Amino acid sequence: MEIEDDSQANTYTTLAAGPDFRHELEIRRSRFITVLRRSPDEGAARSLAADLRREFHDARHHCSAFVIGPDRMIQRSSDDGEPSGTAGIPMLESLTKRETTPGVTDLSDVSVVVVRYFGGILLGAGGLVRAYSESVSAALDLSTLVQRRRLRLCALDVPHADSGRVENELRSAGFVMAGTAYGPQHVVLTVALRDEPADLAEAHARVAAMTAGKTELRLEGTEWIDVPF
Repeated sequence: MEIEDDSQANTYTTLAAGPDFRHELEIRRSRFITVLRRSPDEGAARSLAADLRREFHDARHHCSAFVIGPDRMIQRSSDDGEPSGTAGIPMLESLTKRETTPGVTDLSDVSVVVVRYFGGILLGAGGLVRAYSESVSAALDLSTLVQRRRLRLCALDVPHADSGRVENELRSAGFVMAGTAYGPQHVVLTVALRDEPADLAEAHARVAAMTAGKTELRLEGTEWIDVPF
């Protein structure tokens, strides 16, 4: 299915799909509980803070930040009662300045909340900035990230008797398999390619060779797909 998307980016990095990731640090007797959530839109991002306010209702602060979209156009943060600029902005910068590969800062669709239980020792403005930045960075260090790519989907119809062989050959050739559907007459294999003319031409040639020219690729639109690093 074609997905409408006017973003300039065709790839970015995000959290692997799955449950929220949690990590805790103790800094001068204060507990900093960091929770990361993959958030495809602003509503999902804001729901993280609401969920944690209910869970950690007795905590003093629930500071938050998120960055959303392939082009990272939506960025928000909240100090939630900490001195201005000491929590939310450092947390947001830990997301936006994160190098996912050397020299690349493209982390997005991520929301983070740091829940703080005050330990009785004042950290000062500089100490708070370091604590909130370190909390987010430490959590990201331990979390699993994936590349999210906008790819061209192409389908081919293969006889049932040949589907296993063709799928294995496609995988061995480096194709990203995006789906397998079994019909009464044939199996529909869907592959995801970079949306580049050279990649499409190579794919057409490979499929023709694998199937002795009996089937061709059909263009099925584009979709954002997770690809492991």
